[in-house]
Amino acid sequence: MTHEAGWAHAPGALRGPSWLQAPRDVNALVPLLWSGTAHKTDDGDLVVGGVPLADLVAEHNTPAYVLDEDDFRARARAFRDAFAGWDVYYAGKAFLCTAVARWIAEEGLCLDVCSAGELAVALRAGFDPARIGYHGNNKSVAELRRAVADGVGRIIVDSFQEVDRLAMITQDTGMSARVMVRVTAGVEAHTHEYIATAHEDQKFGFSITSGDAFEAVRRLGAAPGIELLGLHSHIGSQIFDSSGFEVAARRVLALHARVSDELGVTMPEMDLGGGFGIAYTTQDDPSDPAQLATEMGKIVEHECRALGVEEPRLSIEPGRAIVGPAMCTVYTVGTVKPVMLDAGAVRTYVSVDGGMSDNIRTALYDADYSCTLAARRSDAVPVLARVVGKHCEAGDIVVRDEFLPGDVAPGDLVAVPGTGAYCRSMASNYNHSLRPPVIAVRDGVARVVVRRETEDDLLATDVG
Repeated sequence: MTHEAGWAHAPGALRGPSWLQAPRDVNALVPLLWSGTAHKTDDGDLVVGGVPLADLVAEHNTPAYVLDEDDFRARARAFRDAFAGWDVYYAGKAFLCTAVARWIAEEGLCLDVCSAGELAVALRAGFDPARIGYHGNNKSVAELRRAVADGVGRIIVDSFQEVDRLAMITQDTGMSARVMVRVTAGVEAHTHEYIATAHEDQKFGFSITSGDAFEAVRRLGAAPGIELLGLHSHIGSQIFDSSGFEVAARRVLALHARVSDELGVTMPEMDLGGGFGIAYTTQDDPSDPAQLATEMGKIVEHECRALGVEEPRLSIEPGRAIVGPAMCTVYTVGTVKPVMLDAGAVRTYVSVDGGMSDNIRTALYDADYSCTLAARRSDAVPVLARVVGKHCEAGDIVVRDEFLPGDVAPGDLVAVPGTGAYCRSMASNYNHSLRPPVIAVRDGVARVVVRRETEDDLLATDVG
């Protein structure tokens, strides 16, 4: 129950979550939360990709996103190999730059984009447009024209207006468009309200229940220049079990069979989306790609057999599950402020040189993160800390609750794992902050793949 004086005074608010216990060794990493090459030396130096973060910071300053290239590639290959016979589309919205687009191509994955900007990055990287899927609930005529002209492999249609726009473009240009129909399966995914995308009351897709999805398929099947590939379903993000996929697959495959029976149209493909979760804290228990592939494959096989239809070629769209654990963010501590609270409790506020401008997820989704000292070992007693940013918002929180050494001090480096997905992608210039660089590390070498913004960048669009 909310306290009359505010959330911070509510019962239990002055403690961390019940599952968060003081660690035996506050210096130790929890491997599940970090990229595969991350480890600490005896002196407490955090090393990623063979590069000590203290050395990286000495050259590139903080805050900085640190991207473990080997880990990223290994996770991409794990999905590719586990889902052999499927098409695996990396969801570029999680994080995309030209280097990442090239890594994805080299590892044999396809790529999803959902804006003209993401498409531009992919094309700049030399990504084969035939292996690109284009999402979006409000694609403009100009965006659709470009997608068709560039030969994008599949356009995921999301509204009747888009059906009309594509039909007009193919008729005007004489070119063809390969499309999938985004459907709403009516599944309540067990995730945050803002990242659940298959329930009825939201902006994405055509409802199966209302009949709009069937009508969209009917219209597209009759439109000139439209090649109808199949149905597309996405139930949400940060999903840890296959139960939601099972319900969605059953409903989408039933529509797939109905289209075949009533319209005589056999759609060769089907996309079951992504949203596979990762571990942000020790309470998260993600499935590995092999387990997901086995479970999802059995679901589709069973439903197709029951419906008496041939299995379509399947695809999935992992994004977070590939890039999320592959990146961490390193900050410098600026101030440490023990704050006296009710009943004699104390919360230690550790302010760093970034915040909601480089990671909005805690403020936006109540997301949980972990953190660790990155450049020294400490024998101090752990204290419950809250890592906060430097922005003019009380909700500017990076890590809501975590144990840090009691001697954490200005100048210390703090690293936050699991920041690969949506942190740089959703970064902003709030308070006119400069967005951090992305630095790829591999085999002891660090290279900038997205440079730090400068004041000149900030002022370049301010025309006065």
